[in-house]
Amino acid sequence: MATIRLELDDPHLLPFLPLIYLAWADGELTEDEINSICAEFDALDGIDQACKEAFNRWLDPSDPPSPPDMKAILRQIQAISERLPSPETLDLGVFAAELTSAGRDGAGLTDAERKAVQRLGDRLGMVGNEPTRALVARSAPTSANTVVVAPVEPAPPFDVRAVARWRDGGRADIREQVRSLLREPVFHHRLGLSISEQRVLVYEQTKRLAEAGFGRLGMPEQYGGWGTAGDFIAVFSVLGHHDLSLLTKFGVQFGLFGGAILRLGTERHHAAYLAEIGSFALPGCFAMSETDHGSNVQALETTATYDAGSGTFEVHTPHAGARKDYIGNAALHGRAAVVFAQLITNGTCHGVHAFIVPVRAEDGATLPGVTIEDDGPKAGLNGVDNGSIGFDSVRVPHASLLDRFAAVEADGTYTSSIPSENKRFFTTIGALVGGRIGVAAASISAAETALTIAIRYGVKRRQFGPEGGPERALMDYRSHQQRLLPRLATTYAYRFAVESVIDDFTERRLPQRELEATAAGLKAFGSWHANDTIQECREACGGAGYLAVNRLGPLKADADVFQTFEGDNVVLAQLVARSLLSDYSQQFNEMNLLGTIRFIASKALATVREANPIVIGGADEDELRDRDRYLELFRWREEHLLAALAARLKKRIDQGIDSTAAFADVQLHAIATARAHVERLVLERFAARVDDLEQGPEREILDMLCDLHALSTLEADRGWFQEHGQLSASASKGLRRIVTRLAAEVRTSAVPLTDAFAIPDEVIGAPIAM
Repeated sequence: MATIRLELDDPHLLPFLPLIYLAWADGELTEDEINSICAEFDALDGIDQACKEAFNRWLDPSDPPSPPDMKAILRQIQAISERLPSPETLDLGVFAAELTSAGRDGAGLTDAERKAVQRLGDRLGMVGNEPTRALVARSAPTSANTVVVAPVEPAPPFDVRAVARWRDGGRADIREQVRSLLREPVFHHRLGLSISEQRVLVYEQTKRLAEAGFGRLGMPEQYGGWGTAGDFIAVFSVLGHHDLSLLTKFGVQFGLFGGAILRLGTERHHAAYLAEIGSFALPGCFAMSETDHGSNVQALETTATYDAGSGTFEVHTPHAGARKDYIGNAALHGRAAVVFAQLITNGTCHGVHAFIVPVRAEDGATLPGVTIEDDGPKAGLNGVDNGSIGFDSVRVPHASLLDRFAAVEADGTYTSSIPSENKRFFTTIGALVGGRIGVAAASISAAETALTIAIRYGVKRRQFGPEGGPERALMDYRSHQQRLLPRLATTYAYRFAVESVIDDFTERRLPQRELEATAAGLKAFGSWHANDTIQECREACGGAGYLAVNRLGPLKADADVFQTFEGDNVVLAQLVARSLLSDYSQQFNEMNLLGTIRFIASKALATVREANPIVIGGADEDELRDRDRYLELFRWREEHLLAALAARLKKRIDQGIDSTAAFADVQLHAIATARAHVERLVLERFAARVDDLEQGPEREILDMLCDLHALSTLEADRGWFQEHGQLSASASKGLRRIVTRLAAEVRTSAVPLTDAFAIPDEVIGAPIAM
């Protein structure tokens, strides 16, 4: 607990330790129920007053036990229970009596204590010996006369640390630095905070990250910078395991605000701002989105008009719909903003450019001409002070223009190394592509946290079973395995795909347009996957998953915004499809479009049919799990959808339909094409990483995950593959059978696979996952 450290070996408190632990760990109690139990305990006669006070402090809903506290309670219970012959067979009340007797050197419970334990146990619904089994599972003896109902999970069949290091890649050290920092008390999860208290806490946490140097990652050394842009995304990814409000605040300040000045500005801007941004001495905003335009940044309406007489830009919001909205750091902390506006010089508009605009004085007062409104409570991320910003003819100096790609001379003459306004806009936006890669990485981190909580809970939570026999762990039910383990495999696949794209970004291994499309696709479909996974994990944990203390509900609310943050996912999916179509443009110019499409489709079909027995109906497991064959199916689906999309567009354009309207008419097909592309890319990159591993137990489990990911993805779309002649009915049934069996095989390694995410217990924070 944050402010209270109690001696767990206090003999007066000992009989009630199991109740305290189970009350939090089971996660079914509401705050009102806990308060009612405490009041009932206070009213009991014959209980030591200091014990009553301790009991109340441990069950304080506003200050729940931290993960280390929960571990300490469990260790104390298990250490004493090891002195008992068969503790797992005891009713909870009897167990408390035996535990107390062992801990008090033979002095058992008083009558008042016995009645209190029994009464509170009934009140909590903890009857029989099932709660006792959960408490002593790790230390239960395994003699021939003992029925072990809650067996210890088997030792992992692979080196968890080796998988964790392999997953972390070349940035393992920096990730571990962040994990270590997040164990500090300032980062511990807290419930019941007001919005203003959440904002203060997240501000302090962001400042602590800056003090540790993480705000200067990727900046030039002369401004205190170190590391690379890839290191920054790695830090961002680890923060995704923790509190997404903190992640967002960190990303806005150092990734968007600082990143825009770094990548769109020049040396004078770097010298003026980067050191203070990296130290968090200058909190800032990234003011791009507008109320009326959302993702359509190119059409935003804020203007920045150059006045040659004064050598200043006049930044202006022409109407309420042109306000900068949903801007992080705006409502409370931001003192400056990178503002995207239409640049006007000498009566000519040159398109969207970025400017540094002060919005608050050092004392926090809003500057003249600037209007800031708090966006108020949100569905999630309430630790971030989002707000709207309006400008009433605010004057900023000539040097405020971030002029890496364009400049304005003193007389208003506009120059740019990129002559095309359209290309200049996309170059400007493309310089910020790291933000989308970061959101993709953080989305997968959120999914990893949810899976860790749900899988750990599913292993220890028991329900139903044969009459007279032990109850079964949730994770031993095939339905539960199907809910969680294919998603675990896909989360691994996305993690390795994202990590490879971070390397592409850092090392400039891809052409800019391809990198932008890949980042957009991973952000869109990765965040969709994360939200689906978190929701499934929440449901898989039942009522315990709905309690805020167990994090899944708040995590769902916080991660939901990733679907529209850094670009609406539907818009980004269409961007991916447009990029894929542009790859065909040269062929379209040189050959009849329909002929090209037919050639591509027939060639792909022939290739798959020659290489893949699935097409002709094979259902043998060796065939279905053949990596080359299922990769070919993913490639064929993408090529087929892309060719058909091009054909549908061409048909409409030939009919005289405007190209924009034609594309809008085939949006659903475009999104399906983008999904097929991203799923193929994710699978290829995951498979390539797995294939690089040496043979051994680590390679074996990751091979299994790769197969489970690929085949469960095929199973989800098997109707389409059957419609297009690529899966026979028998092959489709074979898919279902193999996916079910693979999930059952992965189940034995499910907990170690989540341990390989290397999320500290303090960061997970959910009692049901301890």
